[in-house]
Amino acid sequence: MKLKLFLASVLTFVGMTVQGQTPVGDWKGTLDIPQANLKLELIFHITGEDNNLKTTMDVPMQGATDVPVEKTTFEDGRLSLSVAAIQFSYSGTLAGDSIVGEVEQMGLKLPLTLRRFSASLPGNTALPSTPEELRALEAWDKGTYKYKVEDYFAKPKASSFQLSPNGRYLSYKEKDEAGKQHVYVKELSTGVVRRAIEEKEELIKGYGWINDERLFYSMDRGGNENYHIYVANIDGSNSRDLTPFDGVRASIDRILKDQKDIMIISMNKNNPQIFEPYRLNVVTGELTLLYENKDAANPIQEYEFDKDGELRGYSRLVNGVESELYYKDRSTGLFSLVRKMRWDDTFSLLSFNYASANKDEAYVLTNIDSDKTRIVLYDFAKNQIVREVFAHDDYDVSSLHLSRKRNYELDYVAYEGDKSVLVPLSATFKDLHERMQKEFPGKEVAVVDYDDNETTFLIIVHSDRIVGTYYQYDAGTKKFSLLYDLMPQLHEEDMAEMRPITFRSRDGLTIHGYITLPKAALNGEKVPLIVNPHGGPQGIRDSWGFNPETQLFASRGYATLQVNFRISGGYGKEFLRAGFKQIGRKAMDDVEDGVRYAISQGWVDSDRIAIYGASHGGYATLMGLVKTPDLYACGVDYVGVSNIYTFFDSFPEYWKPYKELVKEIWYDLDNPEEAAIAKEVSPVFQIDKIKKPLFVVQGANDPRVNINESDQIVTALRTRGFEVPYMVKYNEGHGFHREENSMELYRAMLGFFAKHLKH
Repeated sequence: MKLKLFLASVLTFVGMTVQGQTPVGDWKGTLDIPQANLKLELIFHITGEDNNLKTTMDVPMQGATDVPVEKTTFEDGRLSLSVAAIQFSYSGTLAGDSIVGEVEQMGLKLPLTLRRFSASLPGNTALPSTPEELRALEAWDKGTYKYKVEDYFAKPKASSFQLSPNGRYLSYKEKDEAGKQHVYVKELSTGVVRRAIEEKEELIKGYGWINDERLFYSMDRGGNENYHIYVANIDGSNSRDLTPFDGVRASIDRILKDQKDIMIISMNKNNPQIFEPYRLNVVTGELTLLYENKDAANPIQEYEFDKDGELRGYSRLVNGVESELYYKDRSTGLFSLVRKMRWDDTFSLLSFNYASANKDEAYVLTNIDSDKTRIVLYDFAKNQIVREVFAHDDYDVSSLHLSRKRNYELDYVAYEGDKSVLVPLSATFKDLHERMQKEFPGKEVAVVDYDDNETTFLIIVHSDRIVGTYYQYDAGTKKFSLLYDLMPQLHEEDMAEMRPITFRSRDGLTIHGYITLPKAALNGEKVPLIVNPHGGPQGIRDSWGFNPETQLFASRGYATLQVNFRISGGYGKEFLRAGFKQIGRKAMDDVEDGVRYAISQGWVDSDRIAIYGASHGGYATLMGLVKTPDLYACGVDYVGVSNIYTFFDSFPEYWKPYKELVKEIWYDLDNPEEAAIAKEVSPVFQIDKIKKPLFVVQGANDPRVNINESDQIVTALRTRGFEVPYMVKYNEGHGFHREENSMELYRAMLGFFAKHLKH
């Protein structure tokens, strides 16, 4: 029996009830389908009065939510939910908080027991602004503009192009008229296209090739970040959830090229706070635990598997703030400690050196005895550096690439300065890199995929004014051919320049960042400014390239400032550490110094400056309005922290082992002196200092910044008489991913900025 039959069907219940009982409420049960080797959870939400009932259904395994039920009746104690086109029935008896019965379809009978449970929306549902209030806010963005919000934030018609390992197939996401992004597979020799993965209610958050016959994809539910790993054949058959566990977060550690049906994954299945590695057969679904993460107080953070799927090492977090790296002796099979360091020191195994006869040799990213991370070749058996591979004086080195076809020759290393930089090392990649630079001068060019034989490459070309254009490169003919322009509606000549900037902080640090300037600013006019602090904050940075937010703002005449303040990543260990216990303080000073630098350059009207950010950037928005109330005219807080105390208390389970580490980055609330500082830099306790208008945005299912953070600040300000627009989406988490929600957000944001910066 095909799974689709169950997913498309709406069940029919015929149940006898005890006098006075009502089916109104939330019900769930698990349908065991042995013929499909499947357990399918079904959830029903019944609302209304007994003579006017409405029902929706969720099928979490398939990412389906709020599926409408065509007909709901309840007469003489009998409940029926049905869709006329499906001959599918369930008969059962309603007794208290259970319905016990049996499904029947096409001669097949299956038991199903439904149990009543409580399903409620997160947060205070009375707080969000009404749709009418948000549309009124949108209306403030008046004017005739060449580009609309949709031009920047509608998802491309096609995207996420990838090649199959053998190079015979090209896969990609394609958007249908309903906005769903399905995954298609095109056979390059024949041009035949088939849909491999259907996107339903939940978004496909990522996908890729396992082997030449099978794809993986990942989904969560409503943005809760408990990702499940799904697989499907390239013709769309045999689609299934390989990690169908409630409340569990799964991720792919390694796809084994030489074992085509096997991947290594990690899950927090046995303990929600810690992750363990599993061997997963993508055909049978068989899971095998490879190593137990037994010590929850000192958990293993990362597992080091080689290309054959053998566990060669692991790193453990000890006492919350130290890291230990263990390596396996190949002769004894025992793991021994090879390196102990602070949590913020780096000693990361990038790849074993498979080109060497020495199987204990590996490329390592480290800053143990340097400020900037660099790449070294390391002998783990001797526990010593073999040679230095690459370092940069000013920036952290980030990665390398090896060629599997050419016996794992080192092709290039990469780092990010003002822009991303690839340093070609092999003769083969030097030739390709030179050809890419010659073909696309002045643009950033990156290899996004290639087949195993390295005959066909997918190249993406982009810049600060180009979203991205895919090209196909034939290694035999040395020719580039256009594959797809992601956003042809946006013309390069109309887009704004994103300019790298450097300035000195008030205490002498060199700070880097970017300013995106509309044409009016380039012509000498002082324009309104939107200050956009990044999230994280630790180890994250803003980067040069096309940014739909800053381009949208520029289209409305706003400049955008992005500052890589102290604690940002990429600038060395000391710059990172300079921001520890300075969140809301010196990190904010750096942002303010960036604003004053922009004003000094003559670009900005100092009376028309807004601040807007997401996550830590949302927190920085609130702190900007608290700390420098005269600097900003308004602010937009998007999934931002408002109360450091409740933020710490609401950590998801898998963050809790890192609480001591977070205390070193933010503040130690068990230390009275630091607890007092944390209160001073928690915006919710400084409400009286906020004088300027605020717009708050939140995803209800956010596991990182709980909706309570936004509810608190909205409640506190409204209690003081502030009008605070508040947008909440109940099918989103840490940021909006659904196209319709993103466009609604930016329309309202443009209206908010127009109201307070232009009128």
